[in-house]
Amino acid sequence: MKKTILFLMGFLTIVTNILAQTKISNDDKLKEKIITLDKSGWEAWKNNNAEWFQKNTTKEFLSINSEGVSNKSQVVKSVATDCKVKSFSLDNFGFVILNENTVLLTYIATQDGVCGSNKLTTKVRASVNYVKRGEHWLEAFYMETPLIE
Repeated sequence: MKKTILFLMGFLTIVTNILAQTKISNDDKLKEKIITLDKSGWEAWKNNNAEWFQKNTTKEFLSINSEGVSNKSQVVKSVATDCKVKSFSLDNFGFVILNENTVLLTYIATQDGVCGSNKLTTKVRASVNYVKRGEHWLEAFYMETPLIE
């Protein structure tokens, strides 16, 4: 009887460890996928590629920054015509799975550029929500807060 109990406890320990490692591995893969997607959005913004925002944001997309609140069509228009970005860098990523179809990505962005006649805030804390629609992850909400150095 003791051998059976010890065997079952050992077996359950092994199965639990395997399942936990698979979950962590899948979470890490999703985190990298979302970071890569977000970086491609920044590249698109820098390169005035409005098509990326048309394709990779939800129809209800909202962006909030020191200039105010913008919806998807306003962002698409601004990216295509108003913004000139010389450079950017992203660092200090945080990632939270809110549920199986919603994640939150946070990071610090350093940027050099202008939108219209306004110089971009050099350093911001960005918070971005992505939602899964079908097989695709789409940006639903972007918010940045200026960081004072």
